Amino acid sequence: MTKKLIVATSNSGKLKEMQDYLQDLDWQLELQPKELEIEETGTTFLENACLKASAVAKALNLWAIADDSGLAIEALNGSPGVYSARYGKTNEERINRVLKELENNPNRKAKFMCVIAISNPQGDIMLTTEGTCEGEILTEIKGEGGFGYDPIFYLPEKSQTFAQMSLAEKQKISHRGKAFQALIPQLKNLKI
Repeated sequence: MTKKLIVATSNSGKLKEMQDYLQDLDWQLELQPKELEIEETGTTFLENACLKASAVAKALNLWAIADDSGLAIEALNGSPGVYSARYGKTNEERINRVLKELENNPNRKAKFMCVIAISNPQGDIMLTTEGTCEGEILTEIKGEGGFGYDPIFYLPEKSQTFAQMSLAEKQKISHRGKAFQALIPQLKNLKI
């Protein structure tokens, strides 16, 4: 029996990405209605993921999944963090702001973080997982793929930025990929 899972976003790209990760499970994923807007008021990725999943689940009386993710840079005390998507109006502005704030700082350590939360229709959080991917921030953009901060997020062990990797390779090692890898066995065992 196929079960419906509402993705707490109006971003069709995020829906597609989640469908790719969960394609082997018997869940039918759908976007939340566009008119349903949830303000991200949490101070951590976990708070925001839980807030979105719970609010959408209660509003629609259906199971919901949400993720919250972003970039945490050590030399910037974890910024942009939960404000990663709001660090500028465009990807270019966000990247330029990070590069300007880091300037010549020799500490380029950074990590992408992702937290996923699943809520039952009553708004109770039933599952959470998280994934992190450690890397460093380059001083210039490299690569054409990906989105967001991918062109400046470099993985020394791969000698590439996320933007230089194939989508399949990125999905295996990314913060979101790791969070979904942890989620799938739990989701299979979830009793609904």
